[in-house]
Amino acid sequence: MNTQTLSLTKFAHFIPLRVRIAKRAFDLVVAISLLLVTLPLWPLLMIAIKVDSAGPIFFVQQRIGQANANAYSLFNMIKFRTMIQNAEAKTGPVWASKNDPRITKIGNFMRKTRLDELPQLFNVLKGEMSMIGPRPERSGIMGKLEQKIPLFNERTYGVLPGITGLAQVYQGYDETIEDSRNKLGYDLSYSVSMASLGGWLRMDLLILWKTISVVLLGRGQ
Repeated sequence: MNTQTLSLTKFAHFIPLRVRIAKRAFDLVVAISLLLVTLPLWPLLMIAIKVDSAGPIFFVQQRIGQANANAYSLFNMIKFRTMIQNAEAKTGPVWASKNDPRITKIGNFMRKTRLDELPQLFNVLKGEMSMIGPRPERSGIMGKLEQKIPLFNERTYGVLPGITGLAQVYQGYDETIEDSRNKLGYDLSYSVSMASLGGWLRMDLLILWKTISVVLLGRGQ
């Protein structure tokens, strides 16, 4: 899918080339491995989604990607559908909340175990996302966050958004502006960790371990 750009005026965060290469290699190895391991689950999840509620199996939504000195990219993120069809038809872009009535039964299970994120492995393979990084925000909400939270758009400067990340494992998904404000600190800390190969590797392994715990204990949102 074609990448679109929107103008920015800030400068990109510097990340050494060797860190970028190592991170991309890490992404490819983990994404391919997870696809092979989880592939038998896909037909079961797809059938469960169709039986549980009317609508498509997959949910595709435009998200904000990596930013650089002049622009940030837009890409189409794909997930297994966890909500009723046309969940935002009347409300427009809004965050999901705890006990959200729009979430289906199988959708609730997939969110807790993060299985709904599996199709994003293809976003990783395409280079639109990383396994680990700041959560990609929706373009429909980004403008509001930029107005209310200083430096919010700097969270993905030079950094690909991720399926999981430091903010996701320690705080979960956003429900309010204040949640996004708190998570900004985690996202910027992750960017700082990428200033060195050792710092990045330690951080990614920590986040990966925390993510495995979230999945096994069903503590996702």
